[in-house]
Amino acid sequence: MKDILKLTVTELSLKLAKRELSSKEVTEAYLRQIADRDERIGAYITVCDGEAIDSAERVDAKRAEGDKLSPLAGIPVGIKDNICTRGLRTTCASRMLKAFVPPYDATVVERLHALGTVTLGKLNMDEFAMGSTTESSYFKKTRNPRSIEYVPGGSSGGSAAAVAADEAPFSLGSDTGGSIRQPASFCGVVGMKPTYGSVSRYGLIAFASSLDQIGPMTKNVCDNALVLNAITGHDRRDATSVSREYGDFTEELALGVKGMKLGLPDEFFGEGINGEVKEAVLGAAKVYERMGAEIVPVSIKMLDYALPAYYVISSAEASSNLARFDGVRYGYRSESYSDITELYKNSRSEGFGTEVKRRIMLGTFALSSGYYDAYYKKALQVRTLVMNDFARVFERCDCILAPVSPTTAYKLGEKSASPLEMYMGDIYTVPVNIAGIPSLSLPCGTDKKGLPIGMQLIGKAFSEATLYRVGNAYETECGVYHLLREGEQYEAY
Repeated sequence: MKDILKLTVTELSLKLAKRELSSKEVTEAYLRQIADRDERIGAYITVCDGEAIDSAERVDAKRAEGDKLSPLAGIPVGIKDNICTRGLRTTCASRMLKAFVPPYDATVVERLHALGTVTLGKLNMDEFAMGSTTESSYFKKTRNPRSIEYVPGGSSGGSAAAVAADEAPFSLGSDTGGSIRQPASFCGVVGMKPTYGSVSRYGLIAFASSLDQIGPMTKNVCDNALVLNAITGHDRRDATSVSREYGDFTEELALGVKGMKLGLPDEFFGEGINGEVKEAVLGAAKVYERMGAEIVPVSIKMLDYALPAYYVISSAEASSNLARFDGVRYGYRSESYSDITELYKNSRSEGFGTEVKRRIMLGTFALSSGYYDAYYKKALQVRTLVMNDFARVFERCDCILAPVSPTTAYKLGEKSASPLEMYMGDIYTVPVNIAGIPSLSLPCGTDKKGLPIGMQLIGKAFSEATLYRVGNAYETECGVYHLLREGEQYEAY
């Protein structure tokens, strides 16, 4: 039988339903993989071995009794460590929350548990989701399973690395400015940033509330659609949750792309993009043409303005959201203080890392009297222009094809001394968050070093089913998932 760890979520679901495998067997296989390899990869902050086995056994007992179970019942999952899990430590990869154990589950966790998934543990990330490399974590650095000298991307680096290293069949991440799509691209997996408001943010520890969105990371497109089915839907506990009929994201997967129009934005292929990345994405466009799609040149005129607007908006919201961590109610408290002011100052200075403090200061400045109109208000105006830009483009095409990142993964430590250079790497991903629309990242090749190259499919609001259809067509035609799995992927071990 095919190695359990190489099975997709869909394949695991079928074998579990036929009782060719038990959930306990699958869970034990992943826990062994984590024990064997995660010391090198660093994908997990917390692993819950005993609880995972207990959950798996409960699912197996229900299946033996003949209960009707969901397609995800008994399948293990890794959860990014900024998503609350009742009774299981949730740290945001920060000293500030290193001992925090939530008294409740996030809505997405509730929904997965209701379907019988098995939580393997909590996944490493950039501290409070602020970063692009997973190097700002208080606990450890995560390494790219494709080559451990390279970063896995961020902030959901642990979520991408766990799937790429076969330490979880699927995971949940969060995307504020590309934090699902960029690590998915760097690690050669599939990641979806859903439409803002389609997946509940209740229980997601906020970085930038108007930008944050939870989404799935998987081995292939079909799995991703299956998982998004499970976590999408209205939630009255989230004031930004959209109440609508979402349907089944897997229904259109096999329809192909013949007759569809795919926009190719000129601005995404200009100065600064790596030649191999450009060639791979343009090569994907040719594949779509061969399959009967029409490639339409389009223009995202506000691309250059989206990045500075994003960093003003996200930092301002971070400044507000992180004000709650003051050493008084919960979280890290300094042992050295003489009055309340010193308690605040020392707790926040010692509890937060460099990148978090940098963004809090930037956001506080942008919101301060005398600068609000010059920075924050203008950034919100740019946001409207970006949204209008996308709306105009979608009048001409069904979705947009673009690179995820200007480069493939870079070496550990290579960008950490230059925050501005690292921020520039988000130029292709942040416009999607600014506009609140969905985007799917999937592999479209490798560079000469063997590092994955990702492309993203961007759609209008609530067009996830269309993006999965277009992504699945490419994956089926090119067999990219299989190409990425067949090589000696773990030479570094």
